[in-house]
Amino acid sequence: MLDSLIDRAATLIDAADALIVAAGAGMGIDSGLPDFRGNAGFWKAYPALGKARLEFQQIASPDAFRSAPARAWGFYGHRLQLYRSTVPHAGFALLRRWGERMPHGYNVFTSNVDGQFQKAGFDADVVHECHGSIHHLQCLEPCSQAVWSADAFAPEVNHAECRLLNAMPLCPACGALARPNILMFNDWDWIAHRSELQDCAQQAWLSSVNRPVVIEIGAGTAIPSVRHFSERVVHAHGGRLIRINPNECGVPTERDVGLPLGALDALERIARALGDSVAT
Repeated sequence: MLDSLIDRAATLIDAADALIVAAGAGMGIDSGLPDFRGNAGFWKAYPALGKARLEFQQIASPDAFRSAPARAWGFYGHRLQLYRSTVPHAGFALLRRWGERMPHGYNVFTSNVDGQFQKAGFDADVVHECHGSIHHLQCLEPCSQAVWSADAFAPEVNHAECRLLNAMPLCPACGALARPNILMFNDWDWIAHRSELQDCAQQAWLSSVNRPVVIEIGAGTAIPSVRHFSERVVHAHGGRLIRINPNECGVPTERDVGLPLGALDALERIARALGDSVAT
């Protein structure tokens, strides 16, 4: 049964004129990135927050930067270090290869803020980060609509205490505390224009494609931004969906394919069905 699903996925890719990668948090697990689903997994990755009984929604909030900025930047500073040092798994290269050989190329929609697609060699101009990027900063207030690169910020973090040790980044305009340009929980001050520009570029590209295939990876139903995007594209542009998810792989129609697998395993199986070489 699984082999036939893999073959059907390969057929959909072969027939498509464009590739859309829609990625949630599950995309990064095979690269060694932590899974924050549930307090158990989150507190295993950040034991100091577990000791304080702080849930992900509490630390991933603008209020955390106001009430305990060193701890908030300890959390986000550690994540920034982690994402900078992480090597994207081989599945990224397979997706890029498939997209590059299609008539209309590829595009990416992701709720991930880690910048892994760009690090894997995807053209930054065709990546839509719907929740923002940890590699960019904004004013916590905010005093303006400015968004700037985080490249100059090198966090030093005591991971055991989840606390930033060096100076926190500041807004260059007003001197207030800076925060990641990420859509957080209970966040009314996220500056979204960078993501909005990416969205406009993506919609313009979508208007030019006729037979897109959406490969959705690691996107769950708890925060369904990615799943909603995938299904909108299939409905509006006559595309087909390949949904890769170990636990939630149900698809809208019988013409779509759901694969109950992790990201790298599924992509390597599809690559073999396509006759592509797979890195070992």
